[in-house]
Amino acid sequence: MKIKNIASALALSSVMLSSVAVADTVKIGVQAPITGKYANEGQSIDNFVRLIVDEKNAQGGLLGKQIEVVTCDDEAKAQKAAVCAKKLVNAGVFAVIGSYTSGATEAAQSTYFRNKVLQTSDGTSDSLIKRKYWTFFRNSFPNAAQSDFTAEYMVNVKKYKKIVVLSDYSSYSAGLGDATEASVKAINGNILFRGKIKSGVQNFTSTLTKIKAMKPDVIYYSGYYTDGGLLRAQQIQLQIDADFVGGDSNDNPDFYKLAGKSAAGTVLINFPTPEILPYPEAKKYLSAYKKRFNMSPPSIWPVTNADGLRAIIEGVEKTKSFDTKKIASYIRTMKDFPGITGPFNVREDGERVGAKFVVYKMKNDGTKEVVK
Repeated sequence: MKIKNIASALALSSVMLSSVAVADTVKIGVQAPITGKYANEGQSIDNFVRLIVDEKNAQGGLLGKQIEVVTCDDEAKAQKAAVCAKKLVNAGVFAVIGSYTSGATEAAQSTYFRNKVLQTSDGTSDSLIKRKYWTFFRNSFPNAAQSDFTAEYMVNVKKYKKIVVLSDYSSYSAGLGDATEASVKAINGNILFRGKIKSGVQNFTSTLTKIKAMKPDVIYYSGYYTDGGLLRAQQIQLQIDADFVGGDSNDNPDFYKLAGKSAAGTVLINFPTPEILPYPEAKKYLSAYKKRFNMSPPSIWPVTNADGLRAIIEGVEKTKSFDTKKIASYIRTMKDFPGITGPFNVREDGERVGAKFVVYKMKNDGTKEVVK
């Protein structure tokens, strides 16, 4: 009987210790393409999250709790993203960083909303805030802001008279393409052709041959670097005498690898890339990232996601709570939170405001120079 009582006591003690361990830990999720064609972006998002979490844990954690990172690979696919959302909710996360693409982000949104889990993403599709989920806020800037800047550059700065706009069929790329078309027309620019390509097919000769006959001044592509680099290479191969302007998601080192020497002269429109960010937080965290991972982030997107996490941490500490409703409300009232990517301000609908864009030109050696 005594042995049985001792065993019962030990079992109860084990349960109590387990409860304490759970109580002393809080989980943050990462939903990103860890594998697949955007793996370098997804892995860097995960790396940056872990860098900041480790720093916070070394300082004593979040409200005295150690942070545990739970990562789910969505491969930038909507179906996988929906599965990731369920897995992360079941794992007990209170907030999720990601995903990298708008389509994967949107596929997970409703699950996080129903379960009151915070979500922040670099996805720029305007559709991400249409449902006005209080659980969601953007850590980058919307397509609408970029399209106006792009139109101004192409129509009023470069004076292009015949503009071709291309996108793929994803919500992000098609949305940015449509928004850019509308912005160009709004300032009396001439859209010669608005077309779409199927991402991943690798051979865009038929579309480019059609475009060549139109004799455009510029080809603007609003999709991802995995296709943009090939488009640029094939444009040069077909001797299409037109400038090539790429939207923000073309700004990735793999664009150079895919385009090769044809990358020279390509213009990219994006937020300031990591290496030229002037803010004290940027110098601190980018130096720490390079020291730990022996490389720089491939683009600005892991950095904006890092700011999304830092905003959530700030919300927890200021509200002294893990109540996601309170945290979400606080984030929407922050004024110029010192982000790695600059002052961080979020509107009531979850939209980040205060966008600043830069025009880069690729050089022969694979580097970029700021032209505007």
